[in-house]
Amino acid sequence: MAFSDELFFAPAHKLAAMLRAREVSSVEMVDAFIERIESVNRGLNAVVTLVEERASREAEESDRRLSEKGEVRPLEGLPITIKDSIITEGVRSTWGMKMFEHHVAKQDAPTVARLRAAGAIVIGKTNTPEMTMDYDCDNPVFGQTNNPWNHERVPGGSSGGEAAALAVGMSPLGMGSDYRGSIRVPAHFCGIVGLKPTWGTIPGSGHMAPSVAAPPPIAHMATIGPMARFVDDLTLAYNVVKGPHPSSPYTVPTPDAHPEKIDLKKVRCAIFTDACEVPVTSDTRASIERAGRELQKMGIVVEAVKPPIDDGERLWWEYNGADGNQLMAEVFGEGMKLSRERLRNFMVAGEGKSAAEFFKIAMLRDAWRVQLAEFMEQYPIILGPTFCVTAFKHGATEVEIDGKKYPHFMAGWPVAWGNCAGLPGVVVPCGKDRDGLPIGLQINGRAFGEETVLAVAKAAETALGGYQKPPL
Repeated sequence: MAFSDELFFAPAHKLAAMLRAREVSSVEMVDAFIERIESVNRGLNAVVTLVEERASREAEESDRRLSEKGEVRPLEGLPITIKDSIITEGVRSTWGMKMFEHHVAKQDAPTVARLRAAGAIVIGKTNTPEMTMDYDCDNPVFGQTNNPWNHERVPGGSSGGEAAALAVGMSPLGMGSDYRGSIRVPAHFCGIVGLKPTWGTIPGSGHMAPSVAAPPPIAHMATIGPMARFVDDLTLAYNVVKGPHPSSPYTVPTPDAHPEKIDLKKVRCAIFTDACEVPVTSDTRASIERAGRELQKMGIVVEAVKPPIDDGERLWWEYNGADGNQLMAEVFGEGMKLSRERLRNFMVAGEGKSAAEFFKIAMLRDAWRVQLAEFMEQYPIILGPTFCVTAFKHGATEVEIDGKKYPHFMAGWPVAWGNCAGLPGVVVPCGKDRDGLPIGLQINGRAFGEETVLAVAKAAETALGGYQKPPL
């Protein structure tokens, strides 16, 4: 069959089913998505490296497998994209940094290896800000990625290229990473869905870092996770990539997620819109409150209760900066001179904490996590905003809310507490602001509660309309 334009925006699980049913070949599908990238990417700069020759060979192999009798792998023949900072065997992975501009990994990250073992075909790598450390998506290697809803705006960071690519149908499924909202903020800015899994469910190794082992704050608060247009595809990918791996010593075995088994009428949600020092915009507040009302109509218990999250934002900053950026300065050395000024300013080395002070921060973090876990015994789901504003303009380091300006990093408190606590969170589109820019509802759950989080996310997607195509 001819690969129609509407299939570029179809769910990944539907495309996988079509491949299994031989309604379309993997060669046709892979070629079509690569052509889609070549025709649409120029105005966005979302996909920065294409993997054409290998993808074509693997598509032919998938078609051979699909023609044979026997068990079919769950993602057999499905084209996917991967964030640039997640290493891929034989394909350039740069972290958006000039000093790694020509870096080619010799092996796949465990998450990529599992996707490929499930039959997926990597067709491209997507853009990220330098060192994955910003809410824009610009770097000196590939330049800036534009938001598909407004090219003057950022797509979010740090998985902004992945979010933009998914939003315009360049890929049906992708992988990003999240340290301070780097999956969830781009999902919110671009109008797609993204899952930050529980810390310890998915191997974090293979995400570019200064060494084989990441510094404790990154090792304890960062995760790799799936991004898509539809919640069911997050579940599909999560079940493929989760589980322990020798290179990721913190990762533990977890059962497959089956959100359809959750009785949503037994789920109790807390909903809030304001906390910490930076308010959310009135459009954001209205969209989150409307989402709560729509979920109530579905029989889900939703109560306006503020969770104890304020300390999570403060502790994220204290834990993240405990070494005064000394390790990064030591590792990158003169190479940092090749980076953008905004990254150099953010990574300025200062005086680090003593070992005793670091231990105290770690203990305070765990004490706060216990406090939050106790709250979530009563409210296992927390609904709230994803970011204080919608997509801001390129080059901005401040955002304006109600006539007052705030540092753009501080507007990320709605996601920071989830990283600090290590909890799962999904972002689902829930409306638009007065400028027509997407707004995402964030759904957080208890540790290892992906199944419930995904079930509520699916309900929100149904109630609120879910993904919509941006103007192309």
